[in-house]
Amino acid sequence: MARKPAEDRKAEILATTLRLADELGPDRLTTNAVAAAIGLTQPGIFRHFPTKQALWQAVAADIRDRLKAVWGEALASTATPEGRIVALVQAQLRLIEANPAIPAILLSRELRVENSGLRQAFSGLMETFHGVLAAELAQARAAGTMRHDLDPADGAVLLISLVQGLAMRWSLGARGFALQPEGMRLLTVQMALFTAPSTKEK
Repeated sequence: MARKPAEDRKAEILATTLRLADELGPDRLTTNAVAAAIGLTQPGIFRHFPTKQALWQAVAADIRDRLKAVWGEALASTATPEGRIVALVQAQLRLIEANPAIPAILLSRELRVENSGLRQAFSGLMETFHGVLAAELAQARAAGTMRHDLDPADGAVLLISLVQGLAMRWSLGARGFALQPEGMRLLTVQMALFTAPSTKEK
């Protein structure tokens, strides 16, 4: 059997790690389990990722690249800030639905305690997403389509909390509901609150 090119093998290892993180849980995942699932030896994994921490950091980088790609598509998809906000949230939910290990990784001991690089990577992603959402909310407020007393930074926190809370409920509830439709329903409620007249405007 011909040996796979290094980049193809790395992609296979990352995809398998994400799948097993969902099936086994991030804290129970071992490099031996990844190797066995692919048909490699553990040293075969370490040829591409010298430590388990390095493997997790590569997973975080892969998720980061996917998120930035879908954020870019969402931002290019419509001309209005409100439309872009909806597209951004929907893209986030779609990626979580396609990679259900992400909520488990966010709750894992691996992230919180054992791997500072992984923790910093996800923290940086959330800061970036917060900045993108806040910028869109600021544009909407400047255009007069969002309430004037809405702090864009606070609005972005509420939107991220909606996504994260829903993703956790979906994950802990054995995915007993459709993530995207529920997310869009709740986002409609949240956006209506953002655009409702404030007491000062009455």
